Amino acid sequence: MVPLWNIFLVFAKIGSFTIGGGYAMIPLIRDELVKRGWLSEEELPDIVALAQSAPGVLAVNMSIFAGYKMRGLKGSIAATLGSALPSFLIILLIAMLFTGYQDNPVVIRIFKGIRPVVVSLIAVPMINMARKGNKTWWAWMISFLVLFLVAFMNISPIYILLVLIVMALSFTLIKERRSRNV
Repeated sequence: MVPLWNIFLVFAKIGSFTIGGGYAMIPLIRDELVKRGWLSEEELPDIVALAQSAPGVLAVNMSIFAGYKMRGLKGSIAATLGSALPSFLIILLIAMLFTGYQDNPVVIRIFKGIRPVVVSLIAVPMINMARKGNKTWWAWMISFLVLFLVAFMNISPIYILLVLIVMALSFTLIKERRSRNV
């Protein structure tokens, strides 16, 4: 059984070094939790999918689900506090120290320099998840179609998910009817 203090410290480490939100957390979660044997490589995409489907901040949701998987409710609380506390303290410190520097050219350049790193931290785990999750040509086709619709056609992911849920249910019902008739 994983000690709660260890869960808190590991998620505090993850929360301290995550720049760019929840998706940027995925490689850090994989490195910390999978390598320690606290989660399997197969469980990680499930936690990400659950976290995405739940309302709220992705980073917090992933902490809740991963912590719960390891130690139940207490693990959820330890992981959530660990991942959120560093961000809260850093933002508080920035707000206190840098309120007069937001228009400073050096600060602006620093944040512009961080952007490509954040994009990479988000893109790499998404590509890895796509490679592991898309086992068939039609899964790849759906992934690229959804990417195109969201990125270039500005269609809400909510509508796409609703359509895909209806389609998946329809195909499942049709397949079950065919198997009964055979």
